[in-house]
Amino acid sequence: MNRACSIRSAEPATSSGPSQKLGRPLSRLPIRVRLAVSVAAVAFVILALFAVVVGRVNAHRQRAEFNTEVLTNAEQFVRFVQFVTVGTKVVVQPSLAGYNGSVGAVARLLSLDGTTVIAPRPDNVPKLGDPLRQQADSDGDPTATNFNGYRVVTIPVTFRGGSGAGGYLQYAQPLGSVDSAIAGLQLILFLGALIGTALAFGAGSLVARRAIAPIADLTAAASEIERTRDPDRTLPEPVADDEVAELSRTLSGMLASLSEARDETEATLERQRAFVADASHELRTPLTSVLANLELLVDSLKGADRDAAESALRSTKRMRRLVGDLLLLARTDAGQAPVSQPLDLAEIVIDAASELESVSREHVVDLDVSPTPLVGNRDDLQRVVTNLLENALRHTPPNTRVTASTRPLPDGFAELVVADDGPGIPPELRPKLFARFVRGSGDRGGSFGLGLAIVAAVAQAHGGTVEADDSPHGGARFTVRLAPAATEQPQTEPPAAPDGVPNEPLTPTPTA
Repeated sequence: MNRACSIRSAEPATSSGPSQKLGRPLSRLPIRVRLAVSVAAVAFVILALFAVVVGRVNAHRQRAEFNTEVLTNAEQFVRFVQFVTVGTKVVVQPSLAGYNGSVGAVARLLSLDGTTVIAPRPDNVPKLGDPLRQQADSDGDPTATNFNGYRVVTIPVTFRGGSGAGGYLQYAQPLGSVDSAIAGLQLILFLGALIGTALAFGAGSLVARRAIAPIADLTAAASEIERTRDPDRTLPEPVADDEVAELSRTLSGMLASLSEARDETEATLERQRAFVADASHELRTPLTSVLANLELLVDSLKGADRDAAESALRSTKRMRRLVGDLLLLARTDAGQAPVSQPLDLAEIVIDAASELESVSREHVVDLDVSPTPLVGNRDDLQRVVTNLLENALRHTPPNTRVTASTRPLPDGFAELVVADDGPGIPPELRPKLFARFVRGSGDRGGSFGLGLAIVAAVAQAHGGTVEADDSPHGGARFTVRLAPAATEQPQTEPPAAPDGVPNEPLTPTPTA
């Protein structure tokens, strides 16, 4: 049995062992609570051991003193009274009325054969055991034992007069008094251990709170850095040169490295934005020239040459539109506010729908517009409406209904909603719907995947937002909210063109 137990205890602990199960609830508590609980547990163990040792030593001392007291009282009792044989009776002299023994003490006189001869206090005398057995190996000396809740002292006595016979005197005092005293002390020690544990827990909590305070300051500073996303903020460094101070210095060094990396990344991105903007702007002039020459060639050529020229013209138009999209995104990435003016969003929706009339013949396009004033860039906002309508036409089957509506909101914002009753947005496309160069699997128009990215960029540049969800008819619905009309965007001129290149509008004209 013992061998089996030792074998089980020698097995390595697993993740589901009892110790780990017990440790899990404690590991979920805050550090300061765990520290306080640990201090209180150590204090309780120490106080409990102290209470046990003190209780045992004191109990042994009190019992020894009580035993000595009982033996002394018994010997005094024997010296106080005399047992005289008068005929066949034993008389106690003097009377026991003058005896002032201990409260609760009892005594009885027995003959040598153990028969009770007389009880000096006969009222309610309890059983005190067999005196012959108690005196078996005492050689006539007094003996003491515990019996029936009493400390019993048995003393041989001699009866005076007459035959000079003798007997035994049993003197006893109840153990309840000393047991009560010992129990009271043990209770006090136990309560003292509990009070000491509570005080240790409170002191441990206070010390832990003060010890954790620098870490709490670091946590607050880190939360503020997370909120502001500013790694240039400094972390508080504790006065004491300890582990927490080392942690603070390490985190500060990490933030400094992250700040440098961010600055380098921002500089790289800024150079990339500038390159894209410059390259896009530089390409606009030669593309315009190429388009003009190709249009002339188309008008002058015939046959296979005309077909080749028309194909090149279509590709060049697509390239011009791509360059315009890249230029618009580069401008928004650079934080350049568009040239703004008071507009009516309803008129922009009507104009965009008119431009798309030639490609929307297989769909039903409904306009539900009301005057919606706002301040913004007309070309950019028209691109937003055009992209949303083209997106609905491109990704829905023929005979699908597409609706576009505008309305002013109570908070001053202008709202544009474009919805359809087509197949809706695929679930796998929702997380990256407004990312750049993302195209749906059902794209039948050969787009570049920049339409919705431009919608999001223009909405953000105008202080608004764009959201995509399901329309009441089961298709897709895009909701654009633009800044209030009272919030005018700063008037910013387009960036200057390089030397020798005419300064043209930055936003491309949408094509069908």
